[in-house]
Amino acid sequence: MRFLIITHVVHKKVGEKFFGYGPYVKEMNLWFNHVDQVAVVAPMTTGHDPDPIDLAYQHEDIRFNKVPEFNTLTRKDQIKSLFTTPLIFFKIMVEMAKADHIHLRCPGNMGLLGAIAQVFFPWKMKSAKYAGNWDWNSSQPATYRFQQKLITSEFWTKNMQVLIYGTWEPMTRNLKSFFTATYSKSEITPCSPRELNGPLRLVFIGGLLPGKRPLISCESLKLLVENGIDARLDLYGEGPERESLEKFIASNGLENHIILKGNQPSHIIKEAFQNSHFLIFTSESEGWPKVVAESMFWGCLPITTAVSCVPEMVGHGSRGLLVNPNPIEVFEQIKTLIDDPQKYHQLSQNAMNWSRVYTLEKFDEEIKNVLAS
Repeated sequence: MRFLIITHVVHKKVGEKFFGYGPYVKEMNLWFNHVDQVAVVAPMTTGHDPDPIDLAYQHEDIRFNKVPEFNTLTRKDQIKSLFTTPLIFFKIMVEMAKADHIHLRCPGNMGLLGAIAQVFFPWKMKSAKYAGNWDWNSSQPATYRFQQKLITSEFWTKNMQVLIYGTWEPMTRNLKSFFTATYSKSEITPCSPRELNGPLRLVFIGGLLPGKRPLISCESLKLLVENGIDARLDLYGEGPERESLEKFIASNGLENHIILKGNQPSHIIKEAFQNSHFLIFTSESEGWPKVVAESMFWGCLPITTAVSCVPEMVGHGSRGLLVNPNPIEVFEQIKTLIDDPQKYHQLSQNAMNWSRVYTLEKFDEEIKNVLAS
């Protein structure tokens, strides 16, 4: 089978290997286990070393078709895209003509062009991984809504399985509730919920971006300290919010309580979950936030916002805490569990029991079913 990926993920070539955002590449390597050849149409930069979170594709037969990275955020970008998108669309069409299975990564600019191009290949087998928030009641860019409508249209889109996070109405015939995974069955080891009678450890993991709201985790930590609770917060990730976070830490004298760890490889993130009591993740928009499932796998209780399928993930409060993006509310929820450690232990155990069902082995089996359909 010749497997084609259309994605907006920016890749880096080092030697003969292609690197990309680690969680995405780790998933795609599972898809590669079941195909003979791989073709990729995506942006790529040269002369850059991989980030600590980047991974390399693992397949013996990969052909990469580099296209320009583009967006339409500014007037200049919009004018530039008038010249770049026809070339990208042509390359996508050529590769789709050669492919046995077309796989789109949505939402995104490349996913949008791929969703349009696949209309011209109704006889081809296809899948689309929609990694964003599928909720029709949420606020989404118009291009995202267009992608949703196009790939689910039974008139325009044929032989397509659309993999989405959560269960939403209406569920058309080509929609399939899906998930993602990080850990293997072999990593399931006995793990008791942490005691709350020592220093409290909080963790934030994600891009330091406005939409991820990392400042709320810092403000929550500040409230804990001000109320006499011995607590520490580690933030893993990089982004434009780093400078404002550094200023917040310095102006509030929290250098001994909040540490910015930057991007770190997966084994360091795993250790962070294993040693922390709470994940603070009050993101504005998500699909299936892997960090929430990962924290639950290790009994690190997530405190998170009710976006996308997150309420389903945390059992509507039975294996995690749902909050508004408000540091006072986060503080109050933590304080309640400090006063009721038995409830914390039960929620943490429930979180582990749920998350440990979604292993890499189960994920691999579901991918195989998609490719065989």
